[in-house]
Amino acid sequence: MTSFGVPSVSVEAVPAEFDQPPGQAEAAAAVLLDVREDDEWQLGRAPGAVHIPLSDIPARYGELDPDADLYVICRQGGRSMEAVKYLVNIGYEAVNVAGGMVAWQQLGRPLAGEGPGPATIY
Repeated sequence: MTSFGVPSVSVEAVPAEFDQPPGQAEAAAAVLLDVREDDEWQLGRAPGAVHIPLSDIPARYGELDPDADLYVICRQGGRSMEAVKYLVNIGYEAVNVAGGMVAWQQLGRPLAGEGPGPATIY
């Protein structure tokens, strides 16, 4: 599926491995890249996600495994779509997660956070 020419998948298509915090194993075959801002990340995120805010992608894309399948997510899909455009243009295999973290929470997938209360997206 594509959204505005950007490869996209639904939240349901994101591998269940991201429902758990990352282990100490070698590089993953897939990465869930969260491109939201720091305050959004702290409130609630997928437990196995990697965080690089959208504005930092050009300077930090080298932190991503170029051989991994990249699932890119934000709050609702706009920022992640821009990140996917950039990453695909420089040679990464990346897909946008349609509906973003809002759809993630609505589907009931696990959330982790850093605040005193329960993790949340909205």
